[in-house]
Amino acid sequence: MVDRIPHDAPVLVIGLGRFGAATAGQLERQDRDVLVVDTDAELVQKWAERVTHAVQANATDIDALRQIGAADFAIAVVAVGSSIEDSVLITANLVDLEVPQIWAKAISRSHGKILTRIGATHVVYPEAEAGERVAHLVSGRMLDYIEFDDDFAIVKMYPPALVRGRALAASKVLTKFGVRIVGVKTPGGAFQPATPETVVDDHDLIIVSGAEAALERFSALES
Repeated sequence: MVDRIPHDAPVLVIGLGRFGAATAGQLERQDRDVLVVDTDAELVQKWAERVTHAVQANATDIDALRQIGAADFAIAVVAVGSSIEDSVLITANLVDLEVPQIWAKAISRSHGKILTRIGATHVVYPEAEAGERVAHLVSGRMLDYIEFDDDFAIVKMYPPALVRGRALAASKVLTKFGVRIVGVKTPGGAFQPATPETVVDDHDLIIVSGAEAALERFSALES
């Protein structure tokens, strides 16, 4: 049975471009132990003051990874994307070092397939995912959009007129539109789980889940 990785396990981040820096910065804000690695000495010096450890090294060299203790990490993030060759070599090195969980950035679907085939456990497409998210948000009513596998998504949005001023059970949005309102936030308050008795007011925000197409139709309803 595979050992469960602790939720606060140290993380190795390789590459300090925008994606790697954003990842390392968020981990640091969560008080996680982070080792960042980059070939750029200036970037490494900058991050040495922010994270637990920062090392200048060439991660395409497996011996360099051994020397910095990469094999001791349960989680690694390969944030190198501009060079597909480097990304693949680094990921392969981490696989050879038996790092259990490897998150790798991909710049294309073909790049992602290669990373998966050589052993990356998670492949991330930051540019593509950001573009898809923006495409949904420009409609106006959606304020945030998170898409999962199998065409399922969750959105934060302003409520259409159909659901305002009455209990959710009376709106019948699941029956009519195939979506489910799962949370409601009043101005100045926190999001609360929605119940059939919840009444949505004009200035509330709602969290809605469902299939992508159904959410698009629901968000296009008259406001």
